Amino acid sequence: MEYIESIVLGLAQGLGEFLPISSSGHLVILPWLFDFSDPGLAFDVALHWGTLIAVIAYFWKDWIRLLKSLFSAEKNSSLVKQDRKLIGFIIVASIPGALFGYLLDDWAETSFRTPLLVATTLSIMGIFLAVADKKGKARRDFNEITLFDAIVIGLSQAVAIIPGVSRSGATITMALFRNINRGAAAKFSFLLSAPIILGAGLVKLPEIISEGISSSIIIGTLVAAISGFISIKYLLRYVQTKNYSPFVWYRIIFAAIIIIVYFIR
Repeated sequence: MEYIESIVLGLAQGLGEFLPISSSGHLVILPWLFDFSDPGLAFDVALHWGTLIAVIAYFWKDWIRLLKSLFSAEKNSSLVKQDRKLIGFIIVASIPGALFGYLLDDWAETSFRTPLLVATTLSIMGIFLAVADKKGKARRDFNEITLFDAIVIGLSQAVAIIPGVSRSGATITMALFRNINRGAAAKFSFLLSAPIILGAGLVKLPEIISEGISSSIIIGTLVAAISGFISIKYLLRYVQTKNYSPFVWYRIIFAAIIIIVYFIR
């Protein structure tokens, strides 16, 4: 049963981190729904390392190109300038999330982890995503993202510390409101996930080491990495021709199930 729980929670993290459905919300609700034993903080952090592996593996060419741009002698090259600008945007957009994560860490692990709050944030952010997807002009591509875009997208990412909001959901929604097209919004959201997951993982790494790495942690991490990779690939292809409405409906239906089960219990 321990391994089944690891697989279920690994899938929830891998799919929910990149699809706009909230991994943190699912990691709160699934143990509550199915009466899982508490896997511990080390397990939760390890799952995030799994999704970090996924985003690094999928965009490895992009990461190498971005790192090379920092040491390139071709300072006047338009491509080098563009890559350095993107690095700056990722850093700027990561600051609000890192700051809010540091300040509200205790609340995120206690007060925010309630079923009704998750149901509320799932449905509200679902509505915002639906509006942004419909009203956004989708006329701007990835290379047209600006510093102001990075700032407001970063601020939206900070709100995702509340389970149910969804980091990818919040950043994609804000990008759509900024008239960035669906594919570019998703790609920037995914690239933006790397530093925030890495930072949180490094902060909590001592707790993983102190608790020890069990077989269930290894299984959960691998499942999160594989499912995360697949969800990135799927969503980037999907949004080329379709909208985000299936994820909106999923959020609302899941929120309704949570509320019904809560009051029945």
